[in-house]
Amino acid sequence: MNALVRFYQSSVGKKYIVALSGLALVGFVIVHMLGNFTLFLGPEAINAYAHKLKSSGPLLWIFRIGLFVIFLLHVVNTIQLAKLNRKARPDRYAKKNKVQASTASLTMVISGTIIGAFVIYHLLQFTIGVTDPEYLQYRTADGHHDVFRMVVTAFSNPIVVFFYILAMALLCLHLSHGFASVFQSLGVRNNLIAPALRYASYGLAAIIFIGNSSMPLAVLMGFITLPNS
Repeated sequence: MNALVRFYQSSVGKKYIVALSGLALVGFVIVHMLGNFTLFLGPEAINAYAHKLKSSGPLLWIFRIGLFVIFLLHVVNTIQLAKLNRKARPDRYAKKNKVQASTASLTMVISGTIIGAFVIYHLLQFTIGVTDPEYLQYRTADGHHDVFRMVVTAFSNPIVVFFYILAMALLCLHLSHGFASVFQSLGVRNNLIAPALRYASYGLAAIIFIGNSSMPLAVLMGFITLPNS
């Protein structure tokens, strides 16, 4: 147990936790995006998808709690790792390292904090119904939650769309640096594959940004509308 605690407290242990939790979160973002694409297939498709998820009962909440723990581990250990690195870095190298670091790496903690705030708001709006409680009252003809109407109503607001896309931009900036760093933290990155991993990070970030931004933009621009509207 003591060895496990020491490993967790070490910079190497924190790098592994940040890397593995980051991969899990990227996987969730991709799966979540693909599921949300049912919005383009119409009300029946996305409502059936949402109903299937909610019908899983306790399993859904176990998944949500597990995802929250992974997210918390990622955020906490990223902040702690940044503090450890700052203490270990000699002062004479601080300026040089700052110049050489990319914009994405310099803003990892800041962008991560903003993304965390967005996730909380997103849950309060769509899942818990605190910010817009009327959304949870929308019902289909068969009595199920009308997720299509909820999403279209929310994304008809330009302010909501703006901040959603801004959050996606920060997420993908975070991801463009973090995805490549995962392999370095796990010790499987070398000079031979480093360029390929860097471009793969940029490509994955671009796909996620375009994919997630396409849905609110499609609603705002009138390509997806409520029936009979």
